[in-house]
Amino acid sequence: MYKIIGANGQQYGPIGAEEIRRWLAANRVNARTLVLIEGSSEWKPLGAFPELMPESGTVPPTITPPQQSIASRASNKIVAGICGILLGSLGIHKFILGYTGAGLIMLMVTVLTCGIAGCVVHLIGLIEGIIYMTKSDEEFVRIYVDGRKEWF
Repeated sequence: MYKIIGANGQQYGPIGAEEIRRWLAANRVNARTLVLIEGSSEWKPLGAFPELMPESGTVPPTITPPQQSIASRASNKIVAGICGILLGSLGIHKFILGYTGAGLIMLMVTVLTCGIAGCVVHLIGLIEGIIYMTKSDEEFVRIYVDGRKEWF
């Protein structure tokens, strides 16, 4: 009997070798899936257990999503920067980057104060727009896409 750590990080089992072979055929697991054999304390990749491989000896290919380039991940940098500079009080640059909460805060502050606080919010948007435009693509992706930094 075996235990498996699924792609979601949860542990499954104990299950038998035949069930693992069915999961392999259905692409539910792959050669890199971690497996613990009963009586052992060491987790190993499924590919290290030849007895678990299908009788045909072929393992279904592991499907990996294509990696996006830095340039494509930073594609919103220019648009967000320009919107921050020109329309900062409306928070549109936040919506472009996927920061819906921050965008709503900026928009609501401007609308609910009838534009009185819009000057302050616009100044924030102006600063953020300039910051976005001056960052390199790599730095922009690291800070604002991967790091999810919402405020300057």
